[in-house]
Amino acid sequence: MSTPYSRITGTGSYLPPRRVTNDDLARELAGRGIETSDQWIVERTGIRARHFAEPDVTSSELALHASRHALEAAGRSASDVDLIIVATSTPDMVFPSSASILQHKLGVAGCPAFDVQAVCSGFIYALTVADAMIRTGTARCALVVGAEVFSRILDFSDRTTCVLFGDGAGAVVLEASDTPGILASDIHADGSHVGILCTPGHVSGGQVTGTPLLHMDGQAVFKLAVRVLEDAARTVLKKAGKTDADIDWLIPHQANIRIMQGTARKLKLPMDKLVVTVHEHGNTSAASIPLALDAAVRDGQVKKGDTVMLEGVGGGFTWGAVLLNM
Repeated sequence: MSTPYSRITGTGSYLPPRRVTNDDLARELAGRGIETSDQWIVERTGIRARHFAEPDVTSSELALHASRHALEAAGRSASDVDLIIVATSTPDMVFPSSASILQHKLGVAGCPAFDVQAVCSGFIYALTVADAMIRTGTARCALVVGAEVFSRILDFSDRTTCVLFGDGAGAVVLEASDTPGILASDIHADGSHVGILCTPGHVSGGQVTGTPLLHMDGQAVFKLAVRVLEDAARTVLKKAGKTDADIDWLIPHQANIRIMQGTARKLKLPMDKLVVTVHEHGNTSAASIPLALDAAVRDGQVKKGDTVMLEGVGGGFTWGAVLLNM
């Protein structure tokens, strides 16, 4: 029996109902004595709005909605799934994993379920792991999810970070296939850059110690991100025997429109091949790539047979890319 390939057969996403515009956020921050504006945020990031979950809504709850949409698109039921991987930096609890909680909410049991923590690169990592497990025959129908409630870890006294992030979830069904879907992947980490993007708090003795809020050195992240994203993209193209010209769509992590456009330029791609949702979603960390992919599929941009480059970069410092055929 030949080694199977893996292919995405369905996509889904979910955003919590509460949409927060830049003007909404500016008014809230003004009440704290902090000045910002829609113009200031848009010029620096391209973000116009984001969605925030209600206090009692968890990452697994957002993941549940996205997963149901992906399963419906794939024509599958939860009982068909034999692997669940959730990429998240904002899990429901210290343990068990949000993937295990999601499994229970889907009404199934028995298959392996675990979380992947690579921050904004998490979905790339999770997709790479799921692809490897399918190729080795460990699984045949995987549910791969990115889900975040980043609003819980934002410092609303820091306008340089609190305006960037939002909540949401995106999911794909990845199945064994006789024809190639995932063509190549490439993932990396460099722990020497931990300090430029982190949430350094933790639980000890029943109390939170350290700082449980997000910290980011924006300029350092920007410089590193553009370079490593190009490197990862070129590596997966080489692995797959493809060139820049073979890319139909670039779907990068939706962090900042300037980083996204800079990456597209380095790959010599016209901007109309760049999928952009950051203006409406903000940076949803591990959820941003599957959210953008689902939006592009449902809008009719990304079609069956298209060659798509996914790439992400995040705290860790982690980065990676996946080249796939839809």
